[in-house]
Amino acid sequence: MAPAAQAAPVVTVPANTKAAGSTWQLLRTIALAQPGPASLDRRGNLYVTDSQNNLRQYGPDGQALNTYSPPLPGHTAQVEAWNTAKVLVFYDDRQQAVLLDRFLTPIGEVRWPDYLDGQVRAATLAPDDRYWLLNESDLTLRQFDAAQKRFTITTPLDLLIGRTRPDFRFLREYQNNLYLVDRTSGIYVFDNLGNYRKKLPLLGLSYVGFRADELYYLAPDGLRFFHLYTLAERAVPLPVAGAQQVVVSDQYAYVVSAAGIQVYKI
Repeated sequence: MAPAAQAAPVVTVPANTKAAGSTWQLLRTIALAQPGPASLDRRGNLYVTDSQNNLRQYGPDGQALNTYSPPLPGHTAQVEAWNTAKVLVFYDDRQQAVLLDRFLTPIGEVRWPDYLDGQVRAATLAPDDRYWLLNESDLTLRQFDAAQKRFTITTPLDLLIGRTRPDFRFLREYQNNLYLVDRTSGIYVFDNLGNYRKKLPLLGLSYVGFRADELYYLAPDGLRFFHLYTLAERAVPLPVAGAQQVVVSDQYAYVVSAAGIQVYKI
């Protein structure tokens, strides 16, 4: 068990500095009613769910590639495609994680009620193919080894949370750190062994993305980029209103709204 540290700092975010006029070139508009969670893989392919919880795969420029239709209905809480060989789809109502290959063919699944008592609120896949999950019932961060079918790390969160009422929304491992997004109080940062490191006071978020050494998130004034090491922050205005999620690769940006997805060259 990895104990939760009690004295790790809360990071102070420097004053925001706006980026000078970024260029967004619209390449394609994808009609997709009520899209859900979106994610990018390392090749720049886009993965996004539709209103029927089908997972759709698009090439970097927005061309349709493949579609995965789940055999059972379910609500897609998270899609994670950053792993080099697998795509994770987490259904929170079924408490099930499904693994797909890069052609969206099912290759594995885990039903969390088979292994723990409680409600998994967020789940993600680590680079070593182990799962990280947030058990909302007992407020623990846990790592699960699917090969051994057992939990290998448990980090209690009650001391970190204190008297606050958390609203956990998202979980992602990136550059050997694990980021747990709490809409109420900010982003808890752990190392890859589940040890608490710090908290980023970025409030009101349901999702964050990563690009090179920056974390990015959607804000009222556009897309904000937060450098993970220098802590510098910059804001980039969006070319359209109504975005519910934005994901960014090295060359493209995908603005997800209720009517579909706009693909931009940046």
